[in-house]
Amino acid sequence: MNGELLSVLEHIEREKGISKEILIEAVESALVSAARKVISQDIEEDISVKMDTETGSIKVFVGKKEVNSVEFGRIAAQTAKQVIIQKIREAERDVIFAEFHARKGTIVTGGVHRFDRGNIIVDLGKVEALLPRSELLPRERYKQGERVKAFVVDVERTPKGSHILLSRKDIGMIKKLFELEIPEIGDGIVEIKSIAREPGDRTKIAVLSKDGKVDSVGACVGMRGQRVKNIVSELQGEKIDIVRYSDDIQEYIKGALSPAEVSQIKIDTEQKKAEVIVEDDQLSLAIGRHGQNVKLASKLVGFEINVRSHSDADDKKKAKEESCLSISDLPGVGAKVEGILNEAGFKEIEDIAKAKLEDLIEIKGVGKKTAEKILESAKELME
Repeated sequence: MNGELLSVLEHIEREKGISKEILIEAVESALVSAARKVISQDIEEDISVKMDTETGSIKVFVGKKEVNSVEFGRIAAQTAKQVIIQKIREAERDVIFAEFHARKGTIVTGGVHRFDRGNIIVDLGKVEALLPRSELLPRERYKQGERVKAFVVDVERTPKGSHILLSRKDIGMIKKLFELEIPEIGDGIVEIKSIAREPGDRTKIAVLSKDGKVDSVGACVGMRGQRVKNIVSELQGEKIDIVRYSDDIQEYIKGALSPAEVSQIKIDTEQKKAEVIVEDDQLSLAIGRHGQNVKLASKLVGFEINVRSHSDADDKKKAKEESCLSISDLPGVGAKVEGILNEAGFKEIEDIAKAKLEDLIEIKGVGKKTAEKILESAKELME
């Protein structure tokens, strides 16, 4: 019997991936519970059980005195069996949790097992995972039995086992697909610097080569574009713009606005803003459908990008020149206040419009109400 029990534990170790040491501890713990019920609940001395890992023989001790294990009988065996099953289930849940917790932030592949109120329950073999409808790409549909690839967003331990949350919208999905598909990224030769994504529609990804002999964009595109095509195919046709990262913010912004061609860029590094001028025929391309291209470019580089055509920029400049407004034209600004503002470095209305209220209040001779009034008026005129 003991030899059979040892064989069962070894079989469970192979099939479930639970170490034999954990299982033996479960058996010993179960038999302690059984021994206490059979011998006496009122025994003050400690009851212990030791199982020989080589032969499977079991010895029961009350204090230091060995008790014949035959005394347990049928009730003891049944009690031990129930506790052993419980312990094995707990250990199996721990193993599954540890395995998938280590896979958090990676991509897994499983079969569509069933549907729950529009959400997909994915069979990952040892456990099921949840892929919410909200985490699928737009217009994406799956049938029962189909294979699905998704990003592991989170893994939580619950009383019922491991709760695994998947996503196909997460930016991590893009990052991991590139790592899997592009060997140079997996090997660390090419680094992903930034990603901006509108799931199912378009993604911009900035990459940098750490090896002068390796072109970062070329490595990601692959021969005849095959590498990026494989990623696009997995993402149901989502467009991907691969941008060469640069420490030169102007060059970086030019690349980020691709495929539009940029003529001129004015950078405000303090405010992290950029005004981009493009040819008239490039304006719609630079902005993109529903502003998508400029929006993704802004997210990618971390700057607020405002795109104008040459015509718009020229009209704005001309209107500004024609207006010929001076600070004295602002309500509440006489010759005296104008002189004070000029001495403080505010020569034009534009200078005031860009100023902060605190800066104006600090000027001797300009009160809070006056500062608020001229700042508001300056901003309105500039608009």
